[in-house]
Amino acid sequence: MTERFDCHYCKESLFGKKYLLREENPYCVKCYENLYSNSCEECKKPIGCDGKDLSYKDRHWHEACFHCFQCKRSLVDKPFAAKDEHLICTECYSNEYSSKCHECKKTIMPGTRKMEYKGNSWHETCFICARCQQPIGTKSFIPKENQNFCVPCYEKQFAMHCIQCKKAITTGGVTYRDQPWHKECFICTGCKKPLSGQRFTSRDEFAYCLNCFCNLYAKKCAGCTSPISGLGGTKYISFEERQWHSDCFNCKKCAISLVGRGFLTERDDILCPECGKDI
Repeated sequence: MTERFDCHYCKESLFGKKYLLREENPYCVKCYENLYSNSCEECKKPIGCDGKDLSYKDRHWHEACFHCFQCKRSLVDKPFAAKDEHLICTECYSNEYSSKCHECKKTIMPGTRKMEYKGNSWHETCFICARCQQPIGTKSFIPKENQNFCVPCYEKQFAMHCIQCKKAITTGGVTYRDQPWHKECFICTGCKKPLSGQRFTSRDEFAYCLNCFCNLYAKKCAGCTSPISGLGGTKYISFEERQWHSDCFNCKKCAISLVGRGFLTERDDILCPECGKDI
């Protein structure tokens, strides 16, 4: 007796018929397609065993249904992009969604490298230095008057050069006596500390911080012996080649302030008239 060879699902005989195996079980074509075939994303019909099943991200299409959502041209073996779950050929995608190059005004094709700055986009080959015409790429650049310059070209064409080190000043800087300085080059002649953002003064065209200037050049108070800077409106008293801070110009005996009052001297001391009447 001949052994039966039936469809695993509908039990119809498969002798002389086309069949497919799944997990070692035979199925007739109709049952296999009903049970296991993928449905086409476009026409919603099963994708039969005799046709190609084209897939993208767990979605499936008949070969004839795999086309651009906009122009309807076939996407088989062609590059495409996805937008809002629709498949679009690169040409339609570029015309509809891609950025336009700020320089040449042409479309920047999907998958190609583009440069972006302040909301504008460029082809990599169009994003070039306005002076040397070389692509800037990922290198540093400096914008000026709607043009972009690589750092070496900007320094040659526009940057001021530090009077001290002679190198270009690309950011910040200090102007002193109408000459440009790097902040780190503008230092005290005495202690060599930076003067940028600090109070300073000068002597013989050399800049000094207040401490160095006072220690080197300021007169000393006859009362406290500390320097009298005379800067920033500091008030002081001068008498017979001696100087006092206003707060130090006091009677030697009773310590009353003598600013704006008469006084007497006894050797190196100053006295109020009351304390000096017995001299």
